[in-house]
Amino acid sequence: MQAGIIDVNEKNLKDYPHVICFINPKHQYYALKIEWLRARFREGLKIKLLTLPGENRPVGFIEYVPGEKCWRAVDAAGFIFIHCLWTNGKKYQHQGLGAQLLEEVERDAVGSRGVAVLTSDSSFMAGRDIFLKHGYSLAAEDGKEQLLVKYAAEDPDGKSSLGSSANPSQSSPGPVIKDWRSVLSNYQDFTIIYSRQCPWVARFMEEVKPVLQDWNLKPEISELKTPAEAQKAPSLYATFNLIYRGQLLADRYISVTRFKNILKKTF
Repeated sequence: MQAGIIDVNEKNLKDYPHVICFINPKHQYYALKIEWLRARFREGLKIKLLTLPGENRPVGFIEYVPGEKCWRAVDAAGFIFIHCLWTNGKKYQHQGLGAQLLEEVERDAVGSRGVAVLTSDSSFMAGRDIFLKHGYSLAAEDGKEQLLVKYAAEDPDGKSSLGSSANPSQSSPGPVIKDWRSVLSNYQDFTIIYSRQCPWVARFMEEVKPVLQDWNLKPEISELKTPAEAQKAPSLYATFNLIYRGQLLADRYISVTRFKNILKKTF
């Protein structure tokens, strides 16, 4: 199935509200992600939407950045790093749509060392299988997370192309997971560290304020505002970190209801 591709950028962002992960453009916290995206576009972030004839909404998207600017606790310098790959539900699975999105990022990765991505056994984006199917290999594994890579290789004319699962330059290390656990151990108080990369996290940080007031809790709260800060986060996923006594209580977006349940078990 051949889909259309829309390149979303700072100039046309307002025309494609679908990039904000299902949050209604009229929602009061929608603008939080828009502000984040505008800053990231200037750092090289790219978003591609996938469309099909007869569908009013995009059926998938991919978000990626230069590895130096990624928002995960990894070192992926020289690579293109995929933040998120998504296609719409079971209706369009196994029809090659994810592969078309991967082709987009791999075209943009020509001239780099390759493409890297963090996948997870937890649900937040496409799992490892689609990447393994298309030539990616496991670079590192950390609990439920996997760092995958597809290296660039040089053809006889000296031009780079993607397609190798092996590092063509063994003297130059591939992408690596940073030691986020040693960072985590520094946080013994009740702490929330977050970024606005995920619009649901940005929304949660506003919605949770009355809960903290009701519980008379004043956690240490800090926002990750740069890729460098995110790469030093106390979790591999980086975007959301709920910590107490050096333990990571949550490392993904959580609902206010789940947050309340965590409080009941913790305090």
